[in-house]
Amino acid sequence: MKRKLGNAKVKAWVSRRARTRRTVEGSDRPRLVIYRSAKHIYAQIVEAESGRTITTVSSRSKQVMGGSAATGNVEAAKTVGKAIAAAALEKKIDQVVFNRNGFLYHGRVKALAEAAREAGLRF
Repeated sequence: MKRKLGNAKVKAWVSRRARTRRTVEGSDRPRLVIYRSAKHIYAQIVEAESGRTITTVSSRSKQVMGGSAATGNVEAAKTVGKAIAAAALEKKIDQVVFNRNGFLYHGRVKALAEAAREAGLRF
């Protein structure tokens, strides 16, 4: 059953989200799924077959952000990208499929992806 979406921006986001999910779903590698809100950015690694979350990192956790005041900017996204790569490498995961979850690949999404690549994650 489809839910009704009144807002045009939300409709476009749900459409992009479904489209990116279809292209990523065929892979047997774990997925790096991100979610970007106005104040925070979240990243999690999900197992391909079962859909179980392996590890998660967000800009809400004090361990990741340290003393940083801003959590909704590019610097916070870079910090989360480095942290998710470190958590993945700790669990012996070095190759993932990047699921941008319908968000456009620029700004904070791009910063998170590039920081994760620099930290050793391959996608």
